[in-house]
Amino acid sequence: MTGDHQTLALLLFSGFVAVTLGITTWASRRRHGSAEEFYAGGRLFSPMENGFAIAGDYMSAASFLGISGLIALYGYDGLLYGVGFLVAWLVVLFLVAELVRNCGKFTLADVVAARMNERPVRIAAGASSVTVSVLYLVAQMVGAGSLVALLLGRTGGAAQAWTVIGVGALMVIYVSLGGMRATTWIQIVKAVLLLSGTVVLTVLVLLRFHGDVDRLLLTAAERSGHGRAFLAPGLKYGGDWNARLDFISLGLALVLGTAGLPHILSRFYTVPTARAARRSVVWSIGLIGSFYLMTIVLGFGAAAVVGPQTVRGSNAAGNTAVPLLALDLGGGSGSTGGTVLFAVVAAVAFATILAVVAGITLASSASVAHDLYASLRRRRGKPRSEVTVARCAAVGIGVVAIGLGLLARDLNVAFLVGLAFAVAASANLPVLLYSLFWRGFTTRGAVWAVYGGLLPAIGLVLLSPVVSGSPESLFPGVDFQYFPLENPGIVSIPLGFLAGWLGTVTSDEVPDEAKYAETEVRSLTGAGAV
Repeated sequence: MTGDHQTLALLLFSGFVAVTLGITTWASRRRHGSAEEFYAGGRLFSPMENGFAIAGDYMSAASFLGISGLIALYGYDGLLYGVGFLVAWLVVLFLVAELVRNCGKFTLADVVAARMNERPVRIAAGASSVTVSVLYLVAQMVGAGSLVALLLGRTGGAAQAWTVIGVGALMVIYVSLGGMRATTWIQIVKAVLLLSGTVVLTVLVLLRFHGDVDRLLLTAAERSGHGRAFLAPGLKYGGDWNARLDFISLGLALVLGTAGLPHILSRFYTVPTARAARRSVVWSIGLIGSFYLMTIVLGFGAAAVVGPQTVRGSNAAGNTAVPLLALDLGGGSGSTGGTVLFAVVAAVAFATILAVVAGITLASSASVAHDLYASLRRRRGKPRSEVTVARCAAVGIGVVAIGLGLLARDLNVAFLVGLAFAVAASANLPVLLYSLFWRGFTTRGAVWAVYGGLLPAIGLVLLSPVVSGSPESLFPGVDFQYFPLENPGIVSIPLGFLAGWLGTVTSDEVPDEAKYAETEVRSLTGAGAV
């Protein structure tokens, strides 16, 4: 890319970073040091504000960069990611949002521990939440590295490495100083920027084809080299039974995983009531649905305007399809319009990554402090000491995410998020649903449900083509691939539910009917909710 691209995009990056650091400083002056302020922003956000923040949290680099890239490379099969991500919100709306807001306080473990032996349940749920969060963070780091590599003309791995380190440092600052209040406002600003940028690009794509969607799709199919097959199912997931099972596994993970994502669940605690939580979800569904419809246009637009071969040549996983599309729509490389539009899109994508990593880091550091640390220490101190631990945990989680992000920099970000969703659906969703709806659920069942989904999901990923056995793997030089699918959800999700049932029926513990009755009343009515 030209020096103009680099200068303008870096100026926009710097402007967004300056604004977000200003928000963080403002929020840090208003905080009172309490756990409620740090974890939930004082529960003072309106449904509309929280809906925009949820959308900002959910519309990640996987959505903006990854899904559009997959559509550009694989056509119809790529847009299935967007369908799965959106349909998942129906599960959240009808089964999770209000009940979690009524039963919990700050984290997933609060809901489960309400009627169980608290210590083992908190340790299990906390460990699972941190694992899911780190996997999700890795995807954002990979997106940041791909973006800056494109911006700087692929000058080598050093640019990507320093980008990942810089993103990690910024997310630690956001979380440590500003807590949930700063993180929420950063996500709201980012959601507005992302939606605005996506609308502009979508309009430009449609104008390029004079509003003729059929012509857009036919041109994309023609340039793809696959003809009409580009617009039909099966290009990525229809080759053999392994590919088809992988698609089913991915679909299960995407639809069920959202309801188990720690950083999404934590957003329901930032509003004052369960009704506000439900209205937040309605707002977010409208915003997210509109966004995913536009990513379909951008993906096929990238295939039609830029061409899959050019996209693949820039980034094998397709993560740079949208910035390349913006460059072409603005007038091409070297043009003023192309330079401006490319820089704006790159800055918006970078803002997306910064906002999402802040939300995920906050959720995972809350799990470390509120669940793991609070359960493992012998004496409970003041809430302020727990907040201090959360700030320290943010640093440690940032370091781990940076390391894994550097390792996985050649994988598609949407695919990486699919793995995080699979782990969330396998470990967090079973224990959450059992705790809310099964009267006879026990502590052993809760612990087994978490580990019975978490360990198989992680183990199967390690034994899958993602890690070894193919040129696209993390370790292409070795082969310990024994599980044929890239996404473990089709196996690990049922195992999580089965382990929870098995642990309960083999337990000697007598379920506490009074606690279940209290949880049921609280979840359905909000009586006694925090």
